[in-house]
Amino acid sequence: VQLQAFGGGFVQAGGSLRLSCAASGNIFSINSMGWYRQAPGKQRELVATATSGGNTNYADFVKGRFTISRDNAKSSVSLQMNSLKPEDTAVYYCRYYSMRTKETWGQGTLVTVSS
Repeated sequence: VQLQAFGGGFVQAGGSLRLSCAASGNIFSINSMGWYRQAPGKQRELVATATSGGNTNYADFVKGRFTISRDNAKSSVSLQMNSLKPEDTAVYYCRYYSMRTKETWGQGTLVTVSS
């Protein structure tokens, strides 16, 4: 499985960004895709995940601000990020998981939120 992520960039606090990630290769129909992030000096943490069956999971710190969505036909996942805060600044990684291929990580995309 290969992942290609799009989006990210620089935005002022209160602004919005959208991240997208497309999976290709040996895609299993039952899978989970999501976003994790890693800020400088911190461990990688879960942001949001969505299964091919439609279940979603969000970290508490993004609830009400971020929305994850799936397009199963395109094996893609998007993350709409609104009301961004400086503490959201991090490298965001797309992750794919299936029982068949286990986990695959994307290359990471930088999100910078200025105060």
